[in-house]
Amino acid sequence: MLQLLRLLRLLCLGLLTGGLWHSVHAQTAAAVDFETVAGLARARAAAPDAAATSALPAELQALDYDGYRDIRFRPARALWRDAQLPFETMFFHRGLYQQEAVRIHEITPQGVRPLAYDSGDYDFGKNALQPQGWGDLGHAGLRVHYPLNSPQYKDELVVFLGASYFRALGAGQQYGLSARGLAIDTVGGGTEEFPRFTQFWLERPAPDARQVVLYALLESPRATGAYRFEIVPGTQTVTRVRSRIFLRAGGSPIATLGVAPLTSMFFFGENQPRAGDFRPEVHDSDGLQIETGDGEWLWRPLQNPARPTVNTFTANGLRGFGLMQRDRAFTSYEDVEARYERRPSAWVKPLGDWGPGRVELLQLPTPDETHDNVVAYWVPARLPAPGEPLELAYEIAWQGDTQQRPPGSWAAQSRRGIGYSKLDARAQAQQVQYVVDFTGPALDALPPGAQVRAVASADANGRVLEQNAYPNPAGKSWRMTLRVQRIDPARPVELRAFLQHDTHILSETWTNIILPE
Repeated sequence: MLQLLRLLRLLCLGLLTGGLWHSVHAQTAAAVDFETVAGLARARAAAPDAAATSALPAELQALDYDGYRDIRFRPARALWRDAQLPFETMFFHRGLYQQEAVRIHEITPQGVRPLAYDSGDYDFGKNALQPQGWGDLGHAGLRVHYPLNSPQYKDELVVFLGASYFRALGAGQQYGLSARGLAIDTVGGGTEEFPRFTQFWLERPAPDARQVVLYALLESPRATGAYRFEIVPGTQTVTRVRSRIFLRAGGSPIATLGVAPLTSMFFFGENQPRAGDFRPEVHDSDGLQIETGDGEWLWRPLQNPARPTVNTFTANGLRGFGLMQRDRAFTSYEDVEARYERRPSAWVKPLGDWGPGRVELLQLPTPDETHDNVVAYWVPARLPAPGEPLELAYEIAWQGDTQQRPPGSWAAQSRRGIGYSKLDARAQAQQVQYVVDFTGPALDALPPGAQVRAVASADANGRVLEQNAYPNPAGKSWRMTLRVQRIDPARPVELRAFLQHDTHILSETWTNIILPE
């Protein structure tokens, strides 16, 4: 976990070990598609992991953070710019935290060609470097551009940089949380293993293309995989992913295979305010949303815990999960630079039946907002045998103001705290109160005077003392107040609550954890 925290400190990560790239033989003439990459992944899984490295020139290794950031790709050299295609691709230079080489190829009607490193593609800024003798360094990663917000300018659409990390944007959004190809032993095992994309193949788009397609080979000591990404830009950019994963024989067993992992940051929020900070909230995501295979909707507000915290949500099938940024108003954050209200939510929707398993949520303590400290992923109940393919398809919707919501109603805000009370200090220390506002069409459709009740429960370490539901006169919402007594403050308390009218459930299930003191 500590290694995860260290690796997630920067925008996208690359501090991990792994094998050097291996090119596909004779690919300058042969076609490449998903089955080609899957065959390569299967072959790699049957062989021992080749953990070779590609050393950087000493002058690149000596660059500090500012020096590395001063190396920029020249936009005029972008792939597909000369052809005036709707998409363009630029590359990232290796150095500092991006140590490993990634090999990138273009798939064209004439065949497949490698996109070799060319120092002329880069502006090295104030750095006094001599790239003439470096040879073909490969690339650190890539970013695809598209006129997302205006026909006059091609914005960044999606970035692949570091390990198997990637993230995308819809119109009007700013980068926030990230996705990645696969997570291995984030919890439950020894040291976390970070698979990485070692090769990419980019399909040359047609002049009228409205999506871009690329393939990726994933490699790590205990797994390989083939990935196909179809990226469809829009107000809600959608990344459709097809994956085929192979586990290697030998080595230590995998404790946790995390599928469709999402990584985000939660520093503080309305449920966990921070004294001394002028901003009401600071986070890239404020909650985990789940739709189980049985149709139940769950909402878990995120927290910044004092120690690492793992929660699991077992489900007989999955319809979707995501780390969501529900608060979309500037006044929720008051940060004119970070603009957290523009950070996207990421909703993962399985394409096909994933079977039984669990959604796992890991939250780590973070001292500031520069650290990603939240990870969520799906863990299948059964792992494949070595060499047996695990094929899973899904789409990730990068959503802004229009988001995936439960059909009935949902928690618009969750606040912890007690207002004026006649309780003495000891009683207040033992009790925790939450105020949760729900909104949505199921509540809007209620007739005047409808009787709505809050249905709440706690685990064996908590006792629900009070639960109320009443209309919020300040808006079209219903407010739930929940007061809970902790039996042992040194242990957590799990809570569940929802709104009900007669026999009809009106809201998602608000599921929260009172962290131990």
